[in-house]
Amino acid sequence: MRILDWNTLDRQARRAALARPQIQVRAEVTRVAAELVDQVRRDGDAALKTLTQRFDAADIKCLAVDRNEFAEARRALTDEQIAALERAIANVQRFHELQLPKSRIVDIETGVRCEELIRPIASVGLYVPGGTAPLPSTVIMLAVPARIAGCPQRVLCTPPRRDDTVHPAVLAAAQLCGIDSVFKVGGAQAIAALAYGTESIPRVDKIFGPGNSWVTAAKALVANDPEGAACDLPAGPSEVLVVADETAQAELVAADLLAQAEHDPLAQAILVIDSHALAKRVAREIRAQRQALSRGQILTQSLSACRAIVVPDLDTGLQVANEFAPEHLVLQVKEPRRYLAHVQNAGAVFLGPWSAEPLGDYCSGTNHVLPTDGHARNFSGLSVRDFVKTLTVQEVSPAGLFALGPTAVTLAKLEGLDAHAQAVTRRLVALKAQARTSAVGRGATTCPGAV
Repeated sequence: MRILDWNTLDRQARRAALARPQIQVRAEVTRVAAELVDQVRRDGDAALKTLTQRFDAADIKCLAVDRNEFAEARRALTDEQIAALERAIANVQRFHELQLPKSRIVDIETGVRCEELIRPIASVGLYVPGGTAPLPSTVIMLAVPARIAGCPQRVLCTPPRRDDTVHPAVLAAAQLCGIDSVFKVGGAQAIAALAYGTESIPRVDKIFGPGNSWVTAAKALVANDPEGAACDLPAGPSEVLVVADETAQAELVAADLLAQAEHDPLAQAILVIDSHALAKRVAREIRAQRQALSRGQILTQSLSACRAIVVPDLDTGLQVANEFAPEHLVLQVKEPRRYLAHVQNAGAVFLGPWSAEPLGDYCSGTNHVLPTDGHARNFSGLSVRDFVKTLTVQEVSPAGLFALGPTAVTLAKLEGLDAHAQAVTRRLVALKAQARTSAVGRGATTCPGAV
């Protein structure tokens, strides 16, 4: 782990210290993703099977997971494993239920009523990466909020293993979350299938889930196509930034950094610390702990970008963290809640030595689908709110139109939009005519100013 002194770095060096590594040229990734998307749009299921053979070395006979595969997956797990999945689902359910928006009605002025109605997105596609590890936790993070939102159609895609099966934990988690439409396809080709539909996979309105560079590029492509599908948020290779002071335990700091570094060769693990001596102890702990870990090849690549940034004080440390805008921010400092008010840019925050980041990954209740690559500056983590949409309703009475209509006419004329003004004035004229007619019928001699 490289150790850098923030105070000795100039502006360019500081920018380099917080830069994320890019193995693939973005333009090339986008080009390849576009080719894969076009191939799936053109050839449908045939393209999916060809590309699955090419990228996953799996010879897929049927893209859809059948009932027998679900049953076999359930039998393959122990009671302890099923119980762990069920507990995680229950915790995620409990937290996310609080996020469901409610419809509301507001009387803005006399005779002017506005409403906001909540509707679930009709059809959603849930993408669960495969890669080097099965991710039943991602199934939970996507499927639970979709179920709470009440989305009628929920379709899940995930890459198969080489034997044409899906990992049993992924299928068991899907079934426990009420997902029965699972397809064995991954990568950019899965995003294309969900966005445009194939003979087997239905087209959806919005796609959710993290993925590699090609998946992220494909999501951007289909989201920008009027015939494609909306997408949730930029969620790529995992990253963590730990802010630590002299009270932090080097063993626990190193464990947090390694937990994210093992995800992916592009994963980011950064330490921001106010003690040079503690930074050295953390570096030694990383070397010692990694020896017993199984994902050595991935760690070799991801830890090549691991660095510790020594800052003069924690206020500077939080400024560095906000500039980096990490997916996961861990505050291993004395009185961590005191510093929470300084956190502006982060996907998820973990306070204190006992709030291990993997708890958030699996079972504490919050969502682990979070913005990466600095997008925490302008995106939130996934929530139930992403699975619903709001409809606004306006209802204006005659009295309301008489009172508010002239304001709309004035503003329309200010913008030079004659037809806008006319749409209101014609109604005002019609109402006044109705009022005169009504007054004559009652024998009145004057027209009331409002109805």
